Parts: sequence; C-alpha cells; structure tokens
Amino acid sequence: MKKLFIVVFVLIGSSVFSQKNIWTAGQANAWYQKQGWLVGADFLPSTAINQLEMWQAATFDTATINKELGWASGIGMNVMRVYLHDLAWQADPAGFKKRMNQFLGIAHQNKIKIVFCILDDCWNPEANIGKQPEPKPGVHNSGWVRSPTMQIHNDRNAWGDLEKYVKDILTSFKNDNRILLWDLYNEPGNSGYGLSSLPLLKKMYEWAWSVRPAQPLSTGVWFTEQPLINAYQIQNSDVITFHNYGDTVELKKGLDTLVKNGRPIICTEYMARTNNSRFITHLPIFKRYQVAAINWGLVSGKSNTIFPWGSKLGTPEPSTWFHDVFRKDGTPFSKEEVTFIKNITASH
Repeated sequence: MKKLFIVVFVLIGSSVFSQKNIWTAGQANAWYQKQGWLVGADFLPSTAINQLEMWQAATFDTATINKELGWASGIGMNVMRVYLHDLAWQADPAGFKKRMNQFLGIAHQNKIKIVFCILDDCWNPEANIGKQPEPKPGVHNSGWVRSPTMQIHNDRNAWGDLEKYVKDILTSFKNDNRILLWDLYNEPGNSGYGLSSLPLLKKMYEWAWSVRPAQPLSTGVWFTEQPLINAYQIQNSDVITFHNYGDTVELKKGLDTLVKNGRPIICTEYMARTNNSRFITHLPIFKRYQVAAINWGLVSGKSNTIFPWGSKLGTPEPSTWFHDVFRKDGTPFSKEEVTFIKNITASH
C-alpha cells in the first residue's frame, strides 16, 4: 500500500511485556498454534474505491463480497485483512455494526477468518460520507482515504468520537471467533505524519486494553525511519505484525530479526511483483518460518492497485500487475501463481 517497507526490526526483551492487558508470549504462542498456517489477502471488493464505499449502506455489496471471497477460498486462502472507517460508524453506528456482522457471516461461510484494521494513516487526507469519487484511470489507490481524517488526526481535542468508535466496535465483537485479530492502526506515521501519530497510536492501545477483546491486538511495523513508533508497536502488541514489500533477501533479514522476539509473526502486507515480492518466491519462506502471509489485493477493481505506486493518470494496464490476483470475471492474472497458491496451501 506504500513505497516503503521495513528491513530491520527493533528487538525487545521479554521484560517489557509486563503492561496490563498485553498477552504473555506464552499466551500468544498457544493461540497461534491453534490457527494453522494462515494465507490470505488485504480485501476490498472490486466495486468499492475505498473503505467508505465498502461499508456504507447504499454501496455495501454482499453479492460481490461473497463471490470474491469464494474465489479466495477456492485457491486455499483462509484469512482476509479488511479496513474499517470511523466516519461510516459515526454516520450509522447500528447499521455499520450490522454490516460488519453480515460481512463476517459471509466470510465464515467461505471458511475465511478476518483481520479488521481500524485506523489508517495512508493516502487521501480528507473523507466525506456519501457518494465516493470515481477512480482516476491508471492512478494507484486514487480514492483511498485516511481514518481519521487529517483534521481529526491533528486535533487531540477531537478524539472523543474516535474513542467511542473504537470501544464500541471492540466491545460489540470482542468475543467473535470469526475475527482472527484486531489491527488497531495501519502504518502510523505515514503520509508525512511521523511522530505526530505516536500519541494516537498510544491511545488506540489504551482504548483497546480497556475492552480487552478475546482476539489478539497488534499494529504492523513498516518503516525503519520511525524507531520510536516501531518500538512502541512491538512492545505493546500481543502478536507481531509487519509489512514488507522487498525481495527475498530483505524478507529473510526482517524475519530473522523478528523471530527473536519470541512471539507469533504475521505479515499483513507484501507482494508487489515489480519489486520482486511475489507469491512463488515469498510463500515458501513464510511457510518455512511458519509466518502468516497476507498479500495486498485480491481482485482488480476501483482501487487500481494493479498499477504501481506513483502511477500517473492514463497509465495503461501494466503487463505485470503490481498487486491483486484476479480480474473482475474471476480469471487470474497468472494461472501459474494461482496453481502455486493452491498447491502450497493444500500441502500444509
């Protein structure tokens, strides 16, 4: 979802995991051993340009969601990471949670567990309820929006509704076994925010700890230039999650460092073909390390993530897709890839 990927990770000793409501390493590893090997994708239905179009009542597309999750299940995928948005909750809290429940039901029917991502610092700074913009042809993620908006992010006095949102969602689904994990905050510090995101990141953990869901809590480390944010994430997560869009050398370097923390590891973003981050090269490494692997993108659609980061208006469809697995009609970008995913997940 971005141009930067983590290469080196902060090592944290076991003594720092003493804060209230953080799982012990033993609890985390016992939970992880029950899951089996998890392989999946970051999911947005092809008919949605962003989180709001996915979750608002007028555009909540259960038929497409069911169809596309079926394609994922059909190739052996068993987990999806899905973004929420605070504005969709603010506009209709009861309806939003009803749609979350519907979505979880569809995923469960397709034998897929869900990682819900609550906040996000990436892409467009402002967002509005209602009809969402049309995609800009050829532009990667032209309509994706941050949650919260930049205005709210930068005003600590405006976080009251965020706190209500986070606690309501976590309380409502705290014991739902269809949810694998809560990813509290995607890429804190992205979009030039830097350390200004650290206070909100800390609040997210505090709010989540006050509910203490049955599912694990985490936020993915993603960028070496923010060591204070990385350290806080690793110190306070039940399981370690991370993003890596590098080649096999960079991936193994990161994994060799992460395993020393003694906690389960889940990669919540990878796979950018023209960066040499591919299924055929990377899934065997994830499997060998027993690391869950969630790639960016399932079906080519309004998000335009078949195009690379920084693509310009009018860019033609690339011969090698950047992200995504299927076209809208269900045919794969690469039959070889899909066959490989089927075989490696079936052999586990």
